[in-house]
Amino acid sequence: MNIRFDGRVAIVTGAGAGLGRAHALGLAERGARVVINDLGASTDGTGASSEAAQAVVEEIRAMGGEAIAHGADVADDAQVADMVAKTMAEWGRVDIVVNNAGILRDKSFAKMTMADFRKVIDVHLIGSANVTHACWPIMREQGYGRVVFTSSASGLYGNFGQANYGAAKAAMMGLMNVLHLEGARDNIRVNCLAPTAATRMTEALIPEQALALLAPETITPGLLYLVSEDAPSRVILCAGAGCFAQTRIYETEGILLEGGANTPEEVAAHFASVQDEAGKRELVDAFSQTRKYARKAAEARGIDLPWGE
Repeated sequence: MNIRFDGRVAIVTGAGAGLGRAHALGLAERGARVVINDLGASTDGTGASSEAAQAVVEEIRAMGGEAIAHGADVADDAQVADMVAKTMAEWGRVDIVVNNAGILRDKSFAKMTMADFRKVIDVHLIGSANVTHACWPIMREQGYGRVVFTSSASGLYGNFGQANYGAAKAAMMGLMNVLHLEGARDNIRVNCLAPTAATRMTEALIPEQALALLAPETITPGLLYLVSEDAPSRVILCAGAGCFAQTRIYETEGILLEGGANTPEEVAAHFASVQDEAGKRELVDAFSQTRKYARKAAEARGIDLPWGE
């Protein structure tokens, strides 16, 4: 399989440096026309400059590719609408959206201000939703779209001092799950990338010996697969240092407590059975869980419930 993006148009947010730059260059090298979105802010979201985005545009043009820069603040829906309008005026379509823009304002939850909590949510969650929402009707009309949300192990597993960032990154999974279902009939595939890389946002947190191993370029091959013609959908792909793995969420088979046994004391007494992983499985949507519980209760009562998988 030779993965190419000839004729495709991609918007990559936060593409002026680090992971976004690597993703944009990777797409351009394989034929995509790329919108380099970057506000040019510092890692905490302050300031603005067009220099970084324009530099990546020049890199792409120097290798014979096509690219334009746009400095939209992804948390501002009017600026995002302008970016998408200019993309359509330039190339007439949007096939790929890589939601990569992000900032950090790390502090323990006790010391964090709610202003810093909201700002990180605005950039990561609202920003990702803004860009995707602006492109969604275009993708539906085309009958083709590939969307990637950037998640993180901080959201999937937790990280001290990152309540705002972790909450935003966990939200990427929920947004992916719903848009995977809503986009399926229009051939819009939606995935999450959960990278760990040496970037300006993480360089102070990673031992010097590991920095070279965790270069952003080691992650981009996974991103390119997630936005390819034959991409999967509803996948959380974890990546770093050339390693790739999938995070999946399972639910245990669980137990049924009835009548007088349905008390918090009985939940506590049977909690080992609740946690038993035998029979665990993935659920494809929220009502899969509802059907599972209803069937379990119906079977215990001898009720033939006409509600399939």
